Amino acid sequence: MSDSKDCGGHHKSPRKNFRRVISCILILLLLVLITILLIWAILRPSKPNFTLLDTTVYAFNATTFNFLTSNFQITVRSENPNDDIGIYYDRLDVYATYRNQEITLRTRFPPTYQGHNEVNIWSPIIYGTMVPISPEYSVALGAEQMAGSVFLVIKIDGRLRWKVGTFVTERYHIHASCPAYITFGEQSDGVLVGENAVKFQFYSRCSVSL
Repeated sequence: MSDSKDCGGHHKSPRKNFRRVISCILILLLLVLITILLIWAILRPSKPNFTLLDTTVYAFNATTFNFLTSNFQITVRSENPNDDIGIYYDRLDVYATYRNQEITLRTRFPPTYQGHNEVNIWSPIIYGTMVPISPEYSVALGAEQMAGSVFLVIKIDGRLRWKVGTFVTERYHIHASCPAYITFGEQSDGVLVGENAVKFQFYSRCSVSL
């Protein structure tokens, strides 16, 4: 009988040890998670800053009713204001809008890692050929162009992740809106570049939301 009890005891011992190991691992993971959350709460990452520096207009034709053909090259500055937090830009798409309607195709920036307090400069080309525009907006756009100025908004949509030490967060949505005034004719304050392009210098701070 004693042999039978001993055997039973031997069978239970590995299970107890296994449970203890699992419990220790879970407690360790919990402590690591709490530490990361505390560091995250203390550091409080700030949103990146985006600035529209200039826009070069190669084409802007709103003479065809309900359609717009345009071609721009923009320069965008991005700054990570955090001292101890890096940013992974997994996806950033840029495009132009008029009264919240997209008037160009979306151009994607290459995936980028931005270290703390670093600055990145991008100069993508955004364009659209015979992009359909609602009738009311088409009339307003044509009238504004004839009057000498058009107000556009350059928008950036994408996903980013924060990096704190070796810890990388889940993806967050980022949205930036950058105002841009384009002038035409005698009222134009742009600089002629080449034969047909006009460059407009800005320092237009973008509103950023996460």
